[in-house]
Amino acid sequence: MTTEFELDLGGGRTLHLYDTGPGRGGRLPVIWHHGTPNVGAPPEPLFAAADRLGLRWVSYDRPGYGGSAPAPGRDIASGAACAAAVADALCIERFAVVGHSGGAPHALACAALLPDRVVGTVAIASLAPYDADALDWYAGMTDSGVASLRAAAAGREAKERHEASGAEYDPEFTPADLAALAGPWSWFGKVVGPAVAAGPGGLIDDDLAYVRPWGFDPARVTAPILLHGGRDRVVPASHSEWLARHCPGAELRLTPEDGHISVLTGAADALALLRERAT
Repeated sequence: MTTEFELDLGGGRTLHLYDTGPGRGGRLPVIWHHGTPNVGAPPEPLFAAADRLGLRWVSYDRPGYGGSAPAPGRDIASGAACAAAVADALCIERFAVVGHSGGAPHALACAALLPDRVVGTVAIASLAPYDADALDWYAGMTDSGVASLRAAAAGREAKERHEASGAEYDPEFTPADLAALAGPWSWFGKVVGPAVAAGPGGLIDDDLAYVRPWGFDPARVTAPILLHGGRDRVVPASHSEWLARHCPGAELRLTPEDGHISVLTGAADALALLRERAT
């Protein structure tokens, strides 16, 4: 059972939280960082694996999504402050982090900026920093993705115009992605629909954050588990390959036939490794 509640950060700032509950003793809290555009409900397709491994899902809507107040100008590093506030509110001292797609850089921020609290990190289909050296950042992305992110790189007004123009975004999902979305990962309909229905505000703030300085150095992230599909056209695998070269002790699990969604079918194995390392 997932409990939802509001966390008052003061100054008119709020976060909408989700918690699957402490349950039996010894469960490792895992803070889930959601993608773009999603709300932050924890990933139901991974609940069975989490129960088997003794994991407790905790998550939140990033500012501007769902029940969380907007925070215009937020950077990726702000994900660490949000995660710390969530953990403090739930009296959690140490926790692991897992992020998919746009949530993955926010998970990496937690690992870099909260090293005394984060016991393990899984980043699935993560972007690399926009200023990553020796990386052609847009190479391999869909044309619509390039247009959307180039608009963000041009600034808020350009990004808002792009979203208001009615330009369609085509993720060019692979057959494996479509099969995953027709199966357990149809769950995405529960988290994408409400995010999109509420307007583009959260997405705009996310995309602006991806193409600005992140506020931390990925080299400070130690031993992350990186998952990526070789056929991902939303976030090309070259991004995780760059992270694997720059994060000490990183383990890259590249599955050549997976896309942006189907790569999540390997997430249960990554959770098992995460649990093992955090013990």
